[in-house]
Amino acid sequence: MNSRESTRLAILRQLNLLDTTPSESFDRITRLASQLFNLPIAAVSLTDQNRQWFKSRVGVDHWEIPREKACCAEVTDTTRPLVVNDLLASSTYRDSLLASSGIRFYAGAPLLTDNGHCLGAMCVLGTEPREATVQELAALQDLASMAMAQIDLQHALGRIDGSSGLPNFLQLADDLKDLALDHAGETWHALSIELIDLEHASALQRVMGPDYLDDLSREAAARLQVYLGEERRLYHVGACQFAHLLAGTEVAALGEAAAVRQALIGNGLNQTSPFMVRPVVGVSGFRLEPATRASSILRLAHSASRDAREADKTVGLYSSDADARYQRAFELVANIGRALSARDQLRLVYQPRIEIATGACVGAEALLRWRHPALGDISPAEFIPLMEKTAMARSMTDWVMRSAIGQSALWHRQGKRMRVAINVAAVNLQEEDFADRLFALLRSADLPVDAIELELTEGGLLDQGRVATEQLAQLQAAGIRVAIDDFGTGYSSLAYLQQVPAQVVKIDRCFVQGVEDSPRGQILVTSMISMAHDLGYTVVAEGVETSASLALMQALGCDEVQGFLIARPLEVDDFEQWWHVQGGLNQQSR
Repeated sequence: MNSRESTRLAILRQLNLLDTTPSESFDRITRLASQLFNLPIAAVSLTDQNRQWFKSRVGVDHWEIPREKACCAEVTDTTRPLVVNDLLASSTYRDSLLASSGIRFYAGAPLLTDNGHCLGAMCVLGTEPREATVQELAALQDLASMAMAQIDLQHALGRIDGSSGLPNFLQLADDLKDLALDHAGETWHALSIELIDLEHASALQRVMGPDYLDDLSREAAARLQVYLGEERRLYHVGACQFAHLLAGTEVAALGEAAAVRQALIGNGLNQTSPFMVRPVVGVSGFRLEPATRASSILRLAHSASRDAREADKTVGLYSSDADARYQRAFELVANIGRALSARDQLRLVYQPRIEIATGACVGAEALLRWRHPALGDISPAEFIPLMEKTAMARSMTDWVMRSAIGQSALWHRQGKRMRVAINVAAVNLQEEDFADRLFALLRSADLPVDAIELELTEGGLLDQGRVATEQLAQLQAAGIRVAIDDFGTGYSSLAYLQQVPAQVVKIDRCFVQGVEDSPRGQILVTSMISMAHDLGYTVVAEGVETSASLALMQALGCDEVQGFLIARPLEVDDFEQWWHVQGGLNQQSR
């Protein structure tokens, strides 16, 4: 094989046309050729090393014929149009496969690249001898140019990934449409191959350099293509993400997924970054239909790969339940902006906190609630962690602070002297103007700083960067009290309590509920209260639900309690009614 032929074949394979599914964009051209020549057979014929393969064909059932003594092969070799009026009268083609199958007439025009390499021919064939007019040959060459333009268009419009040379998502979408024409109703599976945890992509680029992910993708693409072989198509659909489609059963698809991953690991793909490069493969089944959307099947397969990674597995099968949870989470995140601007979705409820020694209500924790117009009441345990991971955390906390401070100011003017506790996310402390925004709200409401208290989790107080440290210092200097929420569930230690800038410790409910029946639990809570008191903290017990639990907290010297025994979180009107009946009874004696 000479170097020119080697180059031509390399170009042909790089275009990823061989052994691909039928394409309507090419079929239109072959149908037009058949109609213009009034001949039963037309094809876009690509010349491979040992065969002619038909990217598109009309009037013929088979996909390929041998290259030897194929008229299209001569077109490829000479890069010139060829007309054979009668194959049986030709010394070259009378004993060819085409002639023996009843073909008598052939006309073909070369499919030429910009640099002069011929990929094959746009050809028409007939079962009777005939001649071709000058106008017909001109039309055939125009059709060849149209076919070549379609090839160039597919390549130019981003159907080939520049880093790996593999077909990309756009090509996958086209191939799915073409597959549905020949395999409608069949069950297929999509494999989503993810080389790394995408959440670590930026860290990898920062450490390894901007070209690292491209290099990794090229290496993985080469290894995967060797495993799959040239006859099976691999798609490069994202940064370090590949996809593969296959027909068959779920069991076969899972087996293929495991083999694909092993092909990567077995070749040592993760040797350069063994702690970061950990391939996973997600599998999702789908039914081939004309309406099948590439984005939908890839989303499901990718969801399966994410499930596999989060479960520390190598292969994941799509779960509709898990996907529904992700879809719901996405919907909640997408809707929180509208909820913040609506008048009837978000609200605060207030749970009283009483001083054990006097029984007086000395505080109330403001708790956010969300009534979604379609989904109903959303648990704060579900939506707050989602919001804290997005840019909406700032807006949500501002809404809570503004609402809680406004309510506290109203109660303050009514003589209800208590602190309103406001929950703040750790991410809020990373905002350089957080303290300033809080002070502005207090000034606007004419509310003294001792009328509120900020609650932060242990992790939020411990993981402090420069900005968070500065914000806490400003809050402390202004006299804002800070409470450690959910104490005992995170980093609790004597050294930790020594360095945290807070005044209140709230013992988490998991240590308080049922403690009256747990001798070991009582020892633990006793130690926590004693340690916190020795360091100067006010201690609040959360989750007090029984009289026995309240009595025990009193005996152990706990300062304040909060829980269902006192009151559940209350709407504003209900809180005020509770205050008048119970909460404010001992206010005058304080």
